[in-house]
Amino acid sequence: MIARPATPPDRNFLLLFLVMLTIASGNTALQSVLPALGRLLGVVDSAVAAVFSISALLWVIAAPYWANRSDRHGRRAMVLLGVAAFTLSLFLCGLALIAGINAWIGPIGTFIAFTAGRIVYGSGGSAAPPAVQALIALRTPPEERTRALSLLASAFGLGTILGPAIAPYLVLGALWNDGPAIGLAGPAIVFSGFGLLLWFAVARWLPPEGEAAGHGAATSYPSIGGQLSGASVTAAMSDRASPVAYFDTRIRGWMIAGLVIGHAQAIAGQTIGFLVIDRLNVAPLEALQPTGIVLMMGAGSALLAQWGLIPMFNPQPRAMVLIGAALAALGCVATGLATSLYGIATGYALASLGFGFARPGFTAGASLAVGPEVQGSVAGKVTSVNGAAYVLGPTIGILAYQFARPLPYVLAAAALLGLLAYGWVSLGASRRAARASPEQ
Repeated sequence: MIARPATPPDRNFLLLFLVMLTIASGNTALQSVLPALGRLLGVVDSAVAAVFSISALLWVIAAPYWANRSDRHGRRAMVLLGVAAFTLSLFLCGLALIAGINAWIGPIGTFIAFTAGRIVYGSGGSAAPPAVQALIALRTPPEERTRALSLLASAFGLGTILGPAIAPYLVLGALWNDGPAIGLAGPAIVFSGFGLLLWFAVARWLPPEGEAAGHGAATSYPSIGGQLSGASVTAAMSDRASPVAYFDTRIRGWMIAGLVIGHAQAIAGQTIGFLVIDRLNVAPLEALQPTGIVLMMGAGSALLAQWGLIPMFNPQPRAMVLIGAALAALGCVATGLATSLYGIATGYALASLGFGFARPGFTAGASLAVGPEVQGSVAGKVTSVNGAAYVLGPTIGILAYQFARPLPYVLAAAALLGLLAYGWVSLGASRRAARASPEQ
């Protein structure tokens, strides 16, 4: 069940919700068509993955900076900056792709120009989410704040469904007779238009926040399958003064679990578009709708776990990680071996269901392992781990895919099975150490 504020959301909340939804859906829409674009332009698969790895790395580096700057220099300005970076990035990416599709520049030039657009997004797009969180914290009564921030975070999850769902319908032809073909650049161009309209809406209707206290938190990179796990909500609600190290004995096991889960999910998610093209033996354009179906089923399964099954059964964090790792490993194997759309979609949905259990389990386990005085620091570590997985994960997956099509999914499954053994021992030990800690 989706958490809802006790009072009806006002226009400001809906506008900020739309900011988060647009950023997530625009990014995942572009990701969903990028395998087809790479094949159409003749760019090697590993180069396609490298573009998003660069963008994710810059996001991980820039997100904490923008979160701190938002607290000091105004949240509304940071929202406008983040939306502007998102809009400019997609427009530059769209122009680069149009130039490549129409053979105005070669594949290498297209790749360089597209990378420049993604650098803009990775560097500046992360300014908006923490500022949006801070504005919600400022304008929401304390008793409603957690639910409002949780509802806001759900916009990213909805975006991972909406983006791939509508991307195939945004593939456009020439806008006028004898005009340049737009084709697979359509999602980037259309979402840049959405971003421009959103920027003007924020500038026109979002009022200044004044001098009241409130802060936002860095948000992990919005990617296919990468729904927010709740850590950013915890960080936005917590005092961040007391730092905790990544290898603190109380959270070390949970951080390792998060790295394994995140990388396995990134490997599986970023190779799925190529797998659909090759297993179904279809042209890149013909692969868009089946790819969208697979990604929608995966995102829906993850949200089913996070919004339905976990609240219903309320499992312990360790159980969520172990059950999730087992389901995800089984789903990865099924996906890698599938030869039909039904098989790929079913396997990926099962893997995503597992990740939908495991990611919140790792987040909750790390949070419960420490006391209230360091919740903000731990939440920041969780967000960093979630984002770091999309720096190397896509590249690892695509490199493995070039050796053998099932290999990325076999690697992901092997890592998850290793996590099962590690988590059975170490996460139990981490839980006992947390109970024994004098800081609890």
